[in-house]
Amino acid sequence: MISDRQEKILELLIKEYIDSARPVSSDMLKKRLHLDISPATIRNELQELMEAGYVAQPHTSAGRVPTEKGYRFFVTVTITPQNHQLPNFIHREIQEARENIKKELMLAEDMVRSLRGKLALLDGVRNLTEQETLYEILTILGSL
Repeated sequence: MISDRQEKILELLIKEYIDSARPVSSDMLKKRLHLDISPATIRNELQELMEAGYVAQPHTSAGRVPTEKGYRFFVTVTITPQNHQLPNFIHREIQEARENIKKELMLAEDMVRSLRGKLALLDGVRNLTEQETLYEILTILGSL
């Protein structure tokens, strides 16, 4: 488990990295984010976060970047519990994406039915089962 201070540093590092897409140094965290601790203390905390697998250092003189474990921590521990629920606009976007996916699936199913019907009309084509995929149907059409 990481300390509250490490959690805050990790959160600020990830936000800064998302904004800049560049490794984040202890000096940058101190200057831009107005932390009330010294850059040396920040470096020590970053070293512990690195040893725990939350951040990585691309090369010796570089700042730190979040790892997958760091991002997961940020999303599951830092964002979600504070809000207890996602903002309404995110719920709307998720619902809209689900509706769009349903529409696309319905269109794909209609296209598969239509292709099956057209194949059935052709002489010499074997009967298709419901389990045949769109790829298989298109392969059959391509071989005719």
